[in-house]
Amino acid sequence: MRIYLPSTLTAARSVWESGQVPAGTGFAVTPALREWYAQSESEEELEYAVLHDAARASLRLLDADPAAPRRRLVFVAELADGEVRVRDDLGRGVVEVDFPVPWTSVEAIHVDDGDDADVLAAVHAAADQIVEADLGGDDAAFTVDSVEGFELLWFAPQELPDLL
Repeated sequence: MRIYLPSTLTAARSVWESGQVPAGTGFAVTPALREWYAQSESEEELEYAVLHDAARASLRLLDADPAAPRRRLVFVAELADGEVRVRDDLGRGVVEVDFPVPWTSVEAIHVDDGDDADVLAAVHAAADQIVEADLGGDDAAFTVDSVEGFELLWFAPQELPDLL
């Protein structure tokens, strides 16, 4: 199962040093997500939707860590189906990983473009508004939704030190 694990650049430094992504909540193409997006038969489209969910969760992590650089970051890892607990009760596509994910299971890293001032400003604003958006604030939701217009860049796992 391909899982998308939200993170931050600050946390990524620890990941690189330890060689593992901490246990926690992630996102994957689950049965409930497939049912919700029944009109889509494309695995790629479903994974794209899950990546956006993980990127939004990264905003929550940025809100919790004001010192972290304002760039969304998502690790993509491949794990056996039985190693991941599906938590569709928490939200469509939510999974829990109860153990640190070994670095060898990480297949890619998605992160915002650190050289684009518009991206950085949008992510900063969205991180500041994510809690209010989660609580139903329309203006905050607009701010958070607007950051989704910026695509995350793809990096190979061995490129993580260059991002830090």
